[in-house]
Amino acid sequence: MESLANQCYVIFRQSIDDYHLSDNVDADLQNPYGDDSMEALLYLKNWVDAVQWHLEDLVRDPDIDSSRGMAIKRRIDRLNQQRTDLVERLDDHFCGRFSADVLNVDARRNTESIGWAIDRLSILALKEFHMEVEMKRTDVEGAHLKLCAGRKEILLLQRVYLIESIDQLMTDMKAGKVIVKVYKQMKMYNDRDLNPVLYGKVTPLAARS
Repeated sequence: MESLANQCYVIFRQSIDDYHLSDNVDADLQNPYGDDSMEALLYLKNWVDAVQWHLEDLVRDPDIDSSRGMAIKRRIDRLNQQRTDLVERLDDHFCGRFSADVLNVDARRNTESIGWAIDRLSILALKEFHMEVEMKRTDVEGAHLKLCAGRKEILLLQRVYLIESIDQLMTDMKAGKVIVKVYKQMKMYNDRDLNPVLYGKVTPLAARS
């Protein structure tokens, strides 16, 4: 039976391949999975990561117009918040799915949640894809291709370890061997009621009707 973490990876690669059909940060998302399914959430998670990946490339153009650069940075900010929200939804799902009814007396605490581990797998899938692109370039020296091939091997090994770790975490949670505490991010910089630069320019929540 295919591991659950590997199923996540397969969906991530599907999302990446679909994104690169147009390779456009403004392309419409066509999620092939049902709205309320875990597969749809995983596909959306990676699509957000893919868009953010390419925006991070665009904003580093040394010749970019400052106003366009700022617009992209603000869009990256919004995507970061969406990414965090999606990870917390993943945590809610998997913690509800794998939390044991009874914990072992020696159950250990885990510092990383399943959602953030899956987030790392999504980013790793993007790194793999783009390293593969670099390995196919014809406008570079052999040293560049060799370097990228070596890095691809490292990424493949990291994927094996990460998938094994995620699956083991799920198994241990279900067996009551581990306690996963979901640490809500509580990001403040996007919140106009918590960022002093923003709430200095708008009426605080407590004063609004």
